[in-house]
Amino acid sequence: MTITESPESLTSSSDDNSNLRRRRGGGAKAVEDVTESDSSSAMEASSSSDDVTGDGGDGRFSDGNEIQEEQNDKVENEEQRKATQTTPLKYVYRASAPAHRRIKESPLSSAAIFKQSHAGLLNLCVVVLIAVNSRLIIENLMKYGLLIGSGFWISSTSLRDWPILLCCLSLPIFPFAAFLVEKLAQKKYMTERVVVALHIVITTAAILYPVLVILRCDSAFLAGVTLMLFACVVWMKLVSYAHTSYDMRQLAKSVDKGEHSDVNYSYDVNFKSLAYFMVAPTLCYQLSYPRTACIRKGWLARQLIKLVIFTGFMGFIIEQYINPIVQNSQHPLKGDLLYAIERVLRLSLPNLYVWLCMFYCLFHLWLNILAELLLFGDREFYKDWWNAKTIDEPVHKWMVRHIYFPCLRNGIPKGGAMLISFFVSAVFHELCIAVPCRLFKFWAFFGIMFQIPLVILTNFLQNKFKSSNVGNMTFWCFFCILGQPMCALLYYHDVMNRKGSAS
Repeated sequence: MTITESPESLTSSSDDNSNLRRRRGGGAKAVEDVTESDSSSAMEASSSSDDVTGDGGDGRFSDGNEIQEEQNDKVENEEQRKATQTTPLKYVYRASAPAHRRIKESPLSSAAIFKQSHAGLLNLCVVVLIAVNSRLIIENLMKYGLLIGSGFWISSTSLRDWPILLCCLSLPIFPFAAFLVEKLAQKKYMTERVVVALHIVITTAAILYPVLVILRCDSAFLAGVTLMLFACVVWMKLVSYAHTSYDMRQLAKSVDKGEHSDVNYSYDVNFKSLAYFMVAPTLCYQLSYPRTACIRKGWLARQLIKLVIFTGFMGFIIEQYINPIVQNSQHPLKGDLLYAIERVLRLSLPNLYVWLCMFYCLFHLWLNILAELLLFGDREFYKDWWNAKTIDEPVHKWMVRHIYFPCLRNGIPKGGAMLISFFVSAVFHELCIAVPCRLFKFWAFFGIMFQIPLVILTNFLQNKFKSSNVGNMTFWCFFCILGQPMCALLYYHDVMNRKGSAS
């Protein structure tokens, strides 16, 4: 908003204009325009000031006018910007002009803190985080030295994991079997019940086969986890392929019967589309996907460099921080409670860094690299889960498409559908950790299922305090700070106890 001038200033401006006319005949018209602009600006500012102080006669805004206030702020900033650009410097920000025109909150007050950008504070947090952790890394290296051994990346014991590699290479047999089943179903050589039964057999074999290989072979933990993750991805892709194909057959039958005749629908079983789906960075099958035009080689090279850097940083944190803390700890359920809490809190920070690096490397860098190589267009591999207000907010597309909504369509209530979704997730989390450890204590299973009461808790807190921050802080506390370090300690000591009893 422009600045008002006193009558004396307007008079002086008129005198100045007269002097300028006498000295510069060619510029008189421009000075007159400036004077008229200042006079109109002064009238606008005066009327705006009357609006502020004239609401009810007490100088306050009535409740419920927050939107109007924001619009007035925008108008005020725009007018002030224009006035500053067009008005000469001697007419701007006069001492007689009022500096306080509106009722406003402090930027850090609760009423205004979420209505503005905090990029500067975020940059400060990043700088402080880098400085503090750099000091901790240097202090750790000076005290303990470099703890990463020569066999960190590869060792002679890795040669015994060749059955794991052969199992990974043989897993494509199951997608090929699923394609044959769908091809026979398209030609109507078998009934729907037989098709569903065969898909159940194929998907079950696809997950049990790697489990048996890992349990029978003395493989390393990392190799077993990699195989189980790969097997779980294949299982989820096969379920999506079978479920989507079944749904497309049902739609094709409804079109043949005259239902939805206005829909142009064709059902096709294509091996090329299945092969692309099995290597594409998605778990949801469809006949075609949005595609990009070309491969950006420079961008791809930068992502590969980032992947190497963050993978090395993740390995450094594991070897330099997490392993010593875990090895020098006691079982969290068998020792002193305060000591267990101290170990968990000490482990939480490096564990959080590893988890964030793993997420960034897997779900952002690797999936984007794979998508770029395959010209896969849809790069929304994750939502903004870090802003989650409740525990149940970060839900995967596959879970929604093939578990949650099918349960709702079959008459299962929303709570039951959510319970089934968490149960499926808990089973596969347990398989990915317990099978490579050869230890079934169900810590990962109970950790996932424990999120159900946390969902109720975060929803209650969010409704009670009318703030999303409470639910988001609860999410971070239980999801990353307490839950994962506790599971790491439990599995480590149980594995060590099993090895000690076996020896």
